[in-house]
Amino acid sequence: MLHLFGMVSQECSEVVTKRYSTSFASAIRLLHKDLRAPIFNIYGFVRFADEIVDTFHDYNKTELLQQFKTETFEAINRKISLNPILNSFQRTVNEYKIDHQLINSFFHSMEMDLSMQQYDEPGYEEYIYGSAEVVGLMCLQVFCNGCRDTYQKLEIYARSLGAAFQKVNFLRDIKADYNDLSRTYFPGCDFTNFSNIQKLKIEEEIEKDFQNAYSGILQLPFKARFGVYVAYKYYLSLFRKIRRTAPSRIMQARISIPNYHKAMIVVRAGVKNQLRMI
Repeated sequence: MLHLFGMVSQECSEVVTKRYSTSFASAIRLLHKDLRAPIFNIYGFVRFADEIVDTFHDYNKTELLQQFKTETFEAINRKISLNPILNSFQRTVNEYKIDHQLINSFFHSMEMDLSMQQYDEPGYEEYIYGSAEVVGLMCLQVFCNGCRDTYQKLEIYARSLGAAFQKVNFLRDIKADYNDLSRTYFPGCDFTNFSNIQKLKIEEEIEKDFQNAYSGILQLPFKARFGVYVAYKYYLSLFRKIRRTAPSRIMQARISIPNYHKAMIVVRAGVKNQLRMI
């Protein structure tokens, strides 16, 4: 019966991923079958923590986040939790020996979201590391399956990919972050008068992250490469659409790419994969 509970916990993490991000869910399904469950588990955990700070406005977010953090480490230490999301996450942490400091850094960034509304450059970099780069590093530990040399070689690239994803999210969600949550992540930006110059500076930064990340994707273990490449292409396509969009439009609407475009990305990536071009 314990095996059944584990299966149910795993299914919960997968459902969370599918409900919150069809793009990530479809990319995860393109990983080797051995990697899908642990990556779903990481995403489910990250998503729940993010929900606390972003949407639970009628509740004491500080208490809820602290409780979630405490229960996370209790689950890891006990190797079980009655919270199915934490149960599946602890299983992945323990199986792949994910560094607990990465988890602490993640929670630190979530705590920053509870008190910070405007970021300077050091705070921005600190937040990006904890909220996004460490998530890439958790996934990398799964992909490397204990090979420390491979992990260390690819660490900088995984951080770049996580940073690129997060910064694209920031650009996409400026309207909601600024108007609904009163948050300004990009240092020095005045979103009451968001200009092309400000937008271009952000885009140049993201472009560098994407370029560096691509070099690492080509070096990933084979089981992980195709799924990560598709996620990369999803976000790169979204980024390119945002680049073509005027700052005023970004402040008014959330930019997205349609499902047929995502399908074409998978088809093209599949062809490149068959030709051993990735």
